[in-house]
Amino acid sequence: MKAPPKTAAKAYVIADAETGAVLAAKDAHGRYLPASTLKALTALTLIPKLDKKRKIRPSARAVNEEGSAVGLVTKPLYTVDDLFKALMLVSGNDCAMALAEANGGLAATLADMNAEAKRLQAFDTVAKTPSGLDKPGQSSSAYDLALIARAGLANADFRRYISTKTDKFPAPKGYYEIGNHNKLLWRYKGMIGVKNGWTSKALGSFVGAAKRNGHTIIVSIMRHDGYFWEEVADLLDWGFANRGRATPVGQLVDPIPEPTPLPAPPTASAPPAVPTPGSGRNPAAAARPADEGVPIGYYVLGAGLLGGLVWLVYGLRRRFR
Repeated sequence: MKAPPKTAAKAYVIADAETGAVLAAKDAHGRYLPASTLKALTALTLIPKLDKKRKIRPSARAVNEEGSAVGLVTKPLYTVDDLFKALMLVSGNDCAMALAEANGGLAATLADMNAEAKRLQAFDTVAKTPSGLDKPGQSSSAYDLALIARAGLANADFRRYISTKTDKFPAPKGYYEIGNHNKLLWRYKGMIGVKNGWTSKALGSFVGAAKRNGHTIIVSIMRHDGYFWEEVADLLDWGFANRGRATPVGQLVDPIPEPTPLPAPPTASAPPAVPTPGSGRNPAAAARPADEGVPIGYYVLGAGLLGGLVWLVYGLRRRFR
């Protein structure tokens, strides 16, 4: 079996998306600046949180975000869906900030992104910006980018965004067309997409996935100082040729499962009724004392009759005298 093709990247990972097997790697956990590949984490984090149909009016801060941009204006022209498309197609830093603001602000969004990284067990990743613009302390790794891509592939909206080649984007007077910066969507058979990035400090980075014959291979590279598209294609080719043959050198771990909800506490219920004397009898019986056999009225009547009889006898005796 041939060794993986050479690449000028400082780090890379080739992985089987279905099994999670890492087929080949170099400095897989080396921490590097991720540049715009970090937008894959931004999208994965925010897609479930934001309504795609919600209208957004970007702030002046978002519109003026430095670096690559789609060209937002401070008007309510855009849906969340529009912003995600431009985030992943043209790497809009302005869209990254507008989406962060829609999620409750920059601080809340970075907290959500870092929580999502921990859930994925992407422990080399620290997000300091939603766009991937360089900032001290920000990092990721080839391994983590593969983890993030694998999780993203399981989300239908994420897959739709990363695989779109061209689309229409709203403008004050109609729309204009935008095209995906991932060149392999046009060049590589079975390419699904994901994200590429570049800054002067991070250099070139890429994470992508392709599907052939029912199998998906993920390739991530970091810190490449030149034109990397052909090298990525070669790494993908090697992955397809050697999946199921190469002895794995590692494993893409699964996300931490959601905690199992605790059983609901039993609802408060009324205490059982305490039996009272006479319970289970007819109402008339329950109305009198338990040891009462004969109603008291009978005693009174009997006493009255007896008294009358005594007076009658007494009267007759006096008469016959």
